[in-house]
Amino acid sequence: MFRHQHADLSSRRAPRAWRRALLAGALVGGAFALLAACSSTPDAFNNQSPPAAEQPQGPTIGSGQIKVGLILPLSATGNAGVAAQSMKNAAELALAEFNSPNIQLLVKDDGGSAPGAQLAVQQAINEGAEIILGPLFAHSVGVVGAAARARNIPVIAFSTDANVAARGVYLLSFLPESDVDRIVDYAVATGKRSFAALLPDNAYGTVVEAAFKQAVARKGARIVALQRYPLDAAGMAEPARQVAAAARSADAIFIPDGADAVPSVVQALKAAGVQRMQLLGTGLWEDPRIASDPALQGGWYAAPDSNGYRSFSARYRSRFGQDPVRTATLAYDSVALVAALVKTQGEQRFTDQALTNPSGFAGIDGVFRFRPDGTNQRGLAVLRVAPAGGQIISPPPRSFNASGT
Repeated sequence: MFRHQHADLSSRRAPRAWRRALLAGALVGGAFALLAACSSTPDAFNNQSPPAAEQPQGPTIGSGQIKVGLILPLSATGNAGVAAQSMKNAAELALAEFNSPNIQLLVKDDGGSAPGAQLAVQQAINEGAEIILGPLFAHSVGVVGAAARARNIPVIAFSTDANVAARGVYLLSFLPESDVDRIVDYAVATGKRSFAALLPDNAYGTVVEAAFKQAVARKGARIVALQRYPLDAAGMAEPARQVAAAARSADAIFIPDGADAVPSVVQALKAAGVQRMQLLGTGLWEDPRIASDPALQGGWYAAPDSNGYRSFSARYRSRFGQDPVRTATLAYDSVALVAALVKTQGEQRFTDQALTNPSGFAGIDGVFRFRPDGTNQRGLAVLRVAPAGGQIISPPPRSFNASGT
C-alpha cells in the first residue's frame, strides 16, 4: 500500500455533490461559507488556554502508540455535522484497511466554530498528538494552525481556502486552482491560444479568476474577454453579450460554475450569437445535469478519475450501511497517509521533508502532493461532457516528477 517515494493510500475516485458544495463554497443551511467569508481568524481565540474542566477526553479510534488528532465539526447542525460523521467513519475505515497501524486517533469536536477549534486542538496537543488532521472550515484552520505551530506539530486540514495554507499547515482538499491549471494546460496543449471567460460573481469566481489569469499568462496565451455574472439568470444576458462580442477571436470559453448556472450561461451566450465554441469548465461540471444538457455536449472539464471513489463508496457502504459524503475521501487519505508515514519513516515521519516529498502520494482521488507553502497539487484527468457521464480524454498522471509535473 505504501512505497516511500509514492504512497498508495487507496484505490481511486469521482467528484459528486459534496465536492460541488465545497468548491462552490456553501453547505445547505448556512453551515459553511468558503473563502473570503471564512478566512478570518479572530485574534481573541489565538492564545486562549481553556480551563481543564472544559477539556473532556474525547473518543479514540485505534490503540497504537502514535497519537493523531482528528478535528471535525461533529456537533454542528445541518450538513456540516453529517459531513463530520461521514469523515469520522472514513477515518475508521482507513485504519481498518491499513491492517492495524501503530496509531491512535484522538477524535475532537470543534462544533464548526473557531473557539471550538481552539478547545479541540488544545485537547489533542495536551493528550500527546504528534500531528493534527482537520479541521474542515477555513476559520477553524487558522486557530488550529497557530496553536499547532507553536508546538512544532504539523496540520493536514480539509479547507478549500488556499489563504489558510502555510508551511506546516497543509491542505488536502480539492482546490479550485488545481482544476483551472489542468484545464488551461490541456486546452493550450491542444492548440487553444485565446480564451474568453464568464465567471460567477461570488467568492469562488474570485478565486478562479485569479487562477485563470495566472494559468493563461504562464502558458503564453491570452484572454480576449472576461466578465462576471450575477447569480440570477436574468442578469446573465449583458455579461454574455459582452463576451459574445469578443468571442470571434477566442478559441474557447471558460465557464467555471455548477449545474445550477452553467446551462443558463450557455443559453445566454447562444442568444447573444455564440453558436459553436469549445466550452471549458472545472470539477463542478461533474454533475448529471451537465451531462444531460445537449448544449454542453463536448465541453471539457478537469476532475479526478472516478474509479477510486466508486470503489471507496462500495467499501464504505458495506461497512456503514450508507453512502459517504464526498469529503469522506479526504479523511480516509489523511489517515492512510499518516499510517504509512508511521510505518516507513520512523522518527522523521511528520517532518516537512516527509510531508512535502516531491514524488507525492497516491490516494482515492489519484496522486497528490503537498507544496512547501501548504497548498497541494493533484493529478487530475480532463473529461469530455457526454450523455452517459464524463469521458476521459486526457488521463490523470500516475506520478509526479521532480520538476513539478
